Amino acid sequence: MIFPKWTNKLPIFLAMGSVVFLVGAVFIFWFWFSPKHTDIGYAPKQPIPYSHALHVGELGLDCRYCHFNVEKSSHAGIPPTSVCMNCHSAVKTESPYIQKIKESFEKNEPIEWVKVHNLPDYAYFDHSVHLSAGVSCVSCHGRVDKMEIVYQSEPLSMSWCLDCHKAPEKHLRPKEFLTKLDWVPEEDPAVLGAKLKAHRNINPKQDCSTCHR
Repeated sequence: MIFPKWTNKLPIFLAMGSVVFLVGAVFIFWFWFSPKHTDIGYAPKQPIPYSHALHVGELGLDCRYCHFNVEKSSHAGIPPTSVCMNCHSAVKTESPYIQKIKESFEKNEPIEWVKVHNLPDYAYFDHSVHLSAGVSCVSCHGRVDKMEIVYQSEPLSMSWCLDCHKAPEKHLRPKEFLTKLDWVPEEDPAVLGAKLKAHRNINPKQDCSTCHR
């Protein structure tokens, strides 16, 4: 006898070990490498500090003042420095940061802001469609009015998007409160959402071509 008797069970142990390893590897990649862990909290450093907590939360600036294309375009858009200069031509003009904005405006050279919410090229998202349906900015971007530095608060994954398309009533609100991020409904949110869904005839598609074009 060349090999001991216990080696007869070795193929079984190897097969079981391979299954355990494969399942473990799939779980690690599915759980730890999902957008919930890799993307939420992403807050890149910007070339010029901008506090949404101050401008939106304290001063009450409406999201649409800076992101003025959001109701008409698929992209919310980053405001040009001319929008900043509407106020800062007279406010905090001595600040070194405002001086950079002024220089950008005078030279007609855009500031290279770093995008926070990134979708892959194969995913299509239309801001105007969602706002038209009554989905507030807060559903995707969180309480930006409390963010000193803007960060990604939701995973923006396919499963996360589908959860909303399957039950949109959870995110619907009266359109006059779309950009009021601290809005709280006076009635049961589920009841109000169901009413708005029926009234607006909202039935989001869930087929692949809706988001992948």
